[in-house]
Amino acid sequence: MLCIKHHSTDPYFNIATDEFIFKHLEEDCFMLWRNDNAIIVGKHQNTIAEVNVDYVKDRGIKVVRRLSGGGAVYHDLGNLNFSFTRTGKNSEMVDFQRYTKPILEVLQSLGVEARFEGRNDLTIKGKKFSGNAEHLVKNKILHHGTLLFSSDMKDISGALKVNPLKYKGRAMKSVPNRVTNISDHLEEKITLDEFTDKIMDHITNTFDDAKMYSFSDEDLKKIEEIRDKKYSTWAWNFGSSPDYNFEQGLRTEGGTIEMHMNVSKGIITDVKIHGDFFHIKDIEPIERALESTNHEEVEIRKVLQQFNLNEYFNKITEDDLIKIMF
Repeated sequence: MLCIKHHSTDPYFNIATDEFIFKHLEEDCFMLWRNDNAIIVGKHQNTIAEVNVDYVKDRGIKVVRRLSGGGAVYHDLGNLNFSFTRTGKNSEMVDFQRYTKPILEVLQSLGVEARFEGRNDLTIKGKKFSGNAEHLVKNKILHHGTLLFSSDMKDISGALKVNPLKYKGRAMKSVPNRVTNISDHLEEKITLDEFTDKIMDHITNTFDDAKMYSFSDEDLKKIEEIRDKKYSTWAWNFGSSPDYNFEQGLRTEGGTIEMHMNVSKGIITDVKIHGDFFHIKDIEPIERALESTNHEEVEIRKVLQQFNLNEYFNKITEDDLIKIMF
């Protein structure tokens, strides 16, 4: 088994790396890695409904869709991620406890009473510190999990907090959990780097065929290609979302305005704008112009800037319209 300490903290590159080791390395792998400020959403989720858009934008948090299912999670440099890839028989591949067992063994050796609970979580005293997800194709599995070590809990709650009344859709929503950091439960304090080393040492000592591996220049080039063509694109991270309906209202200086939209594959298919605002021109041309536009701020602003909005909305600005569309 190849054991990899991955040093990149770029979320787009790292999620691409997960795909690379799954699809392009024949040997089983174990990898430890970290992302800097990112929300990682499950493959089948409605991305834009999972995030606090204003919060994410203000803090420069990247949003990336992964290969596996499950819910959205927040990553920062206080969170350590681990990945396993393994080839075997289908009947024995999906086994969350098998892949989280080494993590629990390390924590228990540090005096932390951690356990596996529910479908795919690791907890300490009933609070979650690790969520896990798996992606299975034929006889090969990718298992990856988070390990909250010293994450900023304020950012976790802020980044994922969203008004549930905004969106109506069939996509699976993330369920909020009570969370905790591993570092708060250690009898003797250690750094995240030291914790990372302990996990890797345990893996290399536990698996007879374990050997350290560094990506070659050719590997890195392939990962960059996967990142650029897929994981850093709007089409994958947002456009792949399931269909959904969006409704939101806002009280502005010019009155109350409501936005009603249907969105399919990330593209606005129908728009209706209601409210008690005053206008000079009929707003239907704006509604029609927004149809077939990506549900993305940059693209929506391009459409709105084609109009002199003062002629359509009295004392309602472009920023007001953007705010009620997310």
